[in-house]
Amino acid sequence: MPRMTCGQALVEMLLRHGVDTLFALPGIQNDAFFNALYDAGGALRVIHPRHEQAAAYMAYGYAKTTGKVGVYSVVPGPGFLNTTAALATAYAANAPVLCITGQIASAQIGRGFGVLHEIPDQFAILRGLTKWAARIEHPTQTPARVDEAFHQLKTGRPRPVALEIPTDVLALDAEVEFTNSNYQNSSPAPDANAIEQAAQLLGNARAPLILIGSGAEDAGKELRAVAEMLQAPVVAASSGKGILDARHFLSVSAIEGQQLWKQADVVLGVGTRMYRPLTAWSADDARKIIRIDIDPTEINRVRPPTIGIVADARRALAALRDALPAHNRARASREGELSALKEESDEQFAKIQPQYDFLHAIRDALPDDGILVDEMTQVGYAANYAFPVYHPRTLITSGYQGTLGYGFAAALGAQVAHPDKRVVSISGDGGFMYNVQELATAVLHNIPLTAIVFNDNAFGNVLRMQKENYGGRVIATHLHNPDFVKLAEAFGLRGLRAANAKELRAALATAFENSGPTLIEMPVGEMPRPYGFSPLSIPPARAPR
Repeated sequence: MPRMTCGQALVEMLLRHGVDTLFALPGIQNDAFFNALYDAGGALRVIHPRHEQAAAYMAYGYAKTTGKVGVYSVVPGPGFLNTTAALATAYAANAPVLCITGQIASAQIGRGFGVLHEIPDQFAILRGLTKWAARIEHPTQTPARVDEAFHQLKTGRPRPVALEIPTDVLALDAEVEFTNSNYQNSSPAPDANAIEQAAQLLGNARAPLILIGSGAEDAGKELRAVAEMLQAPVVAASSGKGILDARHFLSVSAIEGQQLWKQADVVLGVGTRMYRPLTAWSADDARKIIRIDIDPTEINRVRPPTIGIVADARRALAALRDALPAHNRARASREGELSALKEESDEQFAKIQPQYDFLHAIRDALPDDGILVDEMTQVGYAANYAFPVYHPRTLITSGYQGTLGYGFAAALGAQVAHPDKRVVSISGDGGFMYNVQELATAVLHNIPLTAIVFNDNAFGNVLRMQKENYGGRVIATHLHNPDFVKLAEAFGLRGLRAANAKELRAALATAFENSGPTLIEMPVGEMPRPYGFSPLSIPPARAPR
């Protein structure tokens, strides 16, 4: 058995699990880990941002756009605490993120001595924000603990996990045994009887409807086959957009979905929480609900379905596709009906200006497989229903957390993961300034991200609500900003400015010709309410800026 430090064993295990990129900041408690990374000679690329929060958001963007594990490492205490908003976001949005955090020396944990970076019960915070967490207490535990972390990341519902390693353990050397992992990252097979019952119910349905979320990201082919057999419209949650190409006539927005829900007699939910439909759209016994989800606790959370199938979405939909022909009634194409419904909705969306035109300028410029990372901003809210998405994992959001300030850093992680694709980040001036320092990271690592900042010198959504809902009692919503173009140039990247959708198209074309990062500032005034015509899309009162 080789003799090595825990830090060296950790690097070896990350490489064995196929990790090629690490988002991390060095510090005294993880020096032994960074020494091991140096010794690895570039086998594992290290992207070091300017703030721990950005490291975790970059890992999130990497994970959400690839489906692979995004890994970040930070020092304990304040370093780890700076990443907790990103961990909460990864938990909400089902992202496979691995947090590796340092810890104070083993003998000092829980003693309250007040040593550097000590906080009360860091491990309890880790457990509260992750699917699974463990502490490595000796180098010999490293292979098994890392194997278990990746087992948790790759089985069941994808959510973040964490490893905590005391500083003395990271530097300790011992003989470490590496063996082949015994973990099988297989998904549960769907229950054959439940599939048969679901096929009968859907096959006989008069007006079936399909709802999907991120749990169906790897089941696009099977989903399309089932939807076409049933002529069932497919409504995607934000994280499920693009699984069925928006250009397919069966792919409809949540606005159209809310109307179709009223006439649906059987609804199939795949890899989605179905929270809004089951609470805001109404749920009655006349509408039969079939749910497919890898997480058995999610299926019954809001309301028990008629049929619940605990399984991987791809396997369950493949089984359903094979079972449907024996039960499916003859169905005429719904292309004319649904195309007309989508055109009607698009006419309504087009009234939300200037957000609609901005989004279509981005869509026109962005390649089909290009990635848009949204933010809690006026244009981001409108993107949830008015931005066409053609491929899975190409519209990234912060899920139900609604995390202000996550977008720019997450987009950097997405661009690192996809150096050959175009990635666009959209932010308001408020959210962008949360991680503005990462302009330096974009330049240092030559990350060719295009970041658009819509600048209204305010937390615009809150400002509008203060005016409309609270009689103009405006407080703490006006902002003072730099000249963003000059700021970009000061950091060493290209800065552009656009005044309207036409100029935005031109600016994006210029940005995409550039091999490095670009920032586009768009000065805007107050924008109209982007979600007022549908109760579906009203965001939580505390979230938007």
